[in-house]
Amino acid sequence: MLHSINPHVQDTTLSTPLLCSSPTPINSISNCSNSDTDHESPQTTSFRYNFQDLNFNISKVPISCSQYSYKQLAILSGHIGSVSCLALCGEFILSASQGKDIIVWQQPDLRQFTKFGQGDGSVKALVTSGNKVFTAHQDSRIRVWKVSRSSENVFRLIDTLPTTKDYLVKFMNKGNYVQTRRRHKRLWIEHSDSISCLAVSDGLIYSGSWDKTLKIWRVSDFKCLESIKAHDDAINGLVARNGIVYSSSADGKIKAWGKEGENKMHLLKGIMEGHKDISVNSVVVSEDGSLVYGGGSDGFVMGWLGNKEFDSWKIVCEVKAHEMAVLCMCLMGEFLCSGSADKSICVWKRDHIDGGLFRHMLIKGHEGPIKCLQASPMRVGGGFMLYSGSLDRSLRVWPWY
Repeated sequence: MLHSINPHVQDTTLSTPLLCSSPTPINSISNCSNSDTDHESPQTTSFRYNFQDLNFNISKVPISCSQYSYKQLAILSGHIGSVSCLALCGEFILSASQGKDIIVWQQPDLRQFTKFGQGDGSVKALVTSGNKVFTAHQDSRIRVWKVSRSSENVFRLIDTLPTTKDYLVKFMNKGNYVQTRRRHKRLWIEHSDSISCLAVSDGLIYSGSWDKTLKIWRVSDFKCLESIKAHDDAINGLVARNGIVYSSSADGKIKAWGKEGENKMHLLKGIMEGHKDISVNSVVVSEDGSLVYGGGSDGFVMGWLGNKEFDSWKIVCEVKAHEMAVLCMCLMGEFLCSGSADKSICVWKRDHIDGGLFRHMLIKGHEGPIKCLQASPMRVGGGFMLYSGSLDRSLRVWPWY
């Protein structure tokens, strides 16, 4: 069956969401009241702040900091459903939701720039590469958007994966079909279940799905190059680093895949075992690729230290990070941030030598599980902005120095 491509994209600019009036010192445990943050202004309003006025100094916070609550800079609202994923795109931060909508926020003033989205399923993942945005959906499809300021639709839908061309080339050959479940077959270029995660690196798009497969696509023409039966259960997370792609799964494993041989096909390079019968929900990798961290459904964060040959990987940390499942993680410099179903964010400081983790700060404020995290370097004053998306439908912003 061929799928049609609809190039029409809704492009609606909404009013600026209300923000917290001003940040407060980190030893304050008060949050923005519901009366200030739960309603949007009927008119577009302006908001300005000076980063020099933010008087945070995390070096003064003791390591034993469970009694502290870090103050949020802003609450960004406007999503139809719970916030499912985040991504950076130049001067923008993109947030997507279970309601199929994607909101584009400007940095650093946090204004809502535009809103777009299309598809037959909620947005599960999004990544950016150059002037393109790739979104993965519950309907097992990947949509490609082009960022252009020269057209009325700044984020314009240009294709859907698998492409129509890929279908036409393969659908007549019975050898291109694979068994997905009893009496059901699909082309090997199709995911048979929800796509849960995406990664982009070196001109390739990687997609992981609840159907247990990892697929590789070429950015230049969107052709599907490979399909790998990667895990024994749903794939929950992907990250690509230095020519290696890492996949985390509900089967309790993190696997590393790299291109080998004359045909440059992806082969299994190594396996990192988590706790028995515990899903690994997220994975992050250090810039040099020597450290891999996985977040589990038992609330633990585990770390492995190794080399590019994957012949000497060893566990270097195993910490009880949260009371409930770790759903997401992100790295920014020496810090690792973990978000949990217990509605909290934990900020960890990484050991420069062996990759061990030390609890640095506990952040609370969301009213629902933390589904996604994204860190963005500050352009003024150094440090970074931590963005957190939650099932409470809000995107919250935390300044970090």
